[in-house]
Amino acid sequence: MQWTDRIRQVKILLVVAAVVIAVLSLVVSHLLTRDLSDEERSKMEVWSEAMRALNQADENTDLALVLKVIDQNHTIPVVVMGADGQAQFFRNVNVDGDNYEDSLRNAQQLGQQWLNNKQHIRIQLSDSTAGDYIDVCYDDSVMLRRLQTYPFVQLGVVMIFVVVAIFALLTSKRAEQNKVWVGLSKETAHQLGTPISSLMAWTEILKESYPDDDLIPEMDKDVKRLQLIADRFSKIGSLPEPVPASLNDVMNHVIDYMDRRTSKKVNIVKNFTEDDIIVSMNASLFEWVIENLCKNAVDAMSGEPGTITLSMERTATKAIIEVSDTGKGIRKKDISNVFRPGFTTKKRGWGLGLSLAKRIVEEYHKGHIFVKSSEPGRGTTFRIELPLG
Repeated sequence: MQWTDRIRQVKILLVVAAVVIAVLSLVVSHLLTRDLSDEERSKMEVWSEAMRALNQADENTDLALVLKVIDQNHTIPVVVMGADGQAQFFRNVNVDGDNYEDSLRNAQQLGQQWLNNKQHIRIQLSDSTAGDYIDVCYDDSVMLRRLQTYPFVQLGVVMIFVVVAIFALLTSKRAEQNKVWVGLSKETAHQLGTPISSLMAWTEILKESYPDDDLIPEMDKDVKRLQLIADRFSKIGSLPEPVPASLNDVMNHVIDYMDRRTSKKVNIVKNFTEDDIIVSMNASLFEWVIENLCKNAVDAMSGEPGTITLSMERTATKAIIEVSDTGKGIRKKDISNVFRPGFTTKKRGWGLGLSLAKRIVEEYHKGHIFVKSSEPGRGTTFRIELPLG
């Protein structure tokens, strides 16, 4: 539970950092683009004054200076429109045309568009004639447009970084946790081996000494059960070879085991198909998965009367197993975490059962396990899908 909370906190911090970086980037870029836009506006005002001087030139006008100012504009697209709405001149505008007249007509369309967008400076050519003017229509330069799109590119890069960082964090920690759990499982199996062997020997001695005792066969069953559990733990981390097995037999075996060891308040109901379903599996490990789901269902009832329903059906491509209970259910915010290693809602528990169950189903049997439905106070249904063949 603590590890899950820590991962969640790290992801939240990464997302917050990304948002802060993105906001700062957008603010800085906005300020830069605003300043550059103002600067381009000032340049166009100077350029417009040069156009006025050119149109009103006389023998005292310094044409060299005027032409130099006009010629220095190499970046800002501009179209000069007359009072009659016709384009008179254009610069830094990419227009197609077979000749200058065709290009001028195409530039006129851009000039009219900028004029409608209020991107123009009106120059009055004559103080006496109200209609004697030109409109210097202009657009943002290539540099300004690039600067306007830059923060969005940067935002995309930051988001990619956050996703990669979260993925790397989860992957590395998951791999580390897997190594720890595999080592723990194998060490547990190794440590159980010696006392189990001793118990098996003592059981045989008791059988010879008290052949008529009815409790000794039950003890023998429990010892063999311990041996089976140790065998399951020893297989965690290795890839067991699946073999065709009867899913009906596996499910019935689990029900028989759980029925003898579960309170009479809990009613176990099975809803199986009449036909036998054959699935490639490791029967010992898959039994443990169903047992774990059933034990969780029993815990969810908290000692109250309830029902566990085990259903099974077959489609054209897969076998479907569902384990339903009438327990306390799972909160919606916890459903996405139930298979996370270390997550548990129990006061006593490691939070490894469902994580190992998921690994056994999906990695060893190429199936899928998920919470089909859950409602607090009504119960939970887990669903397992296994491929046929």
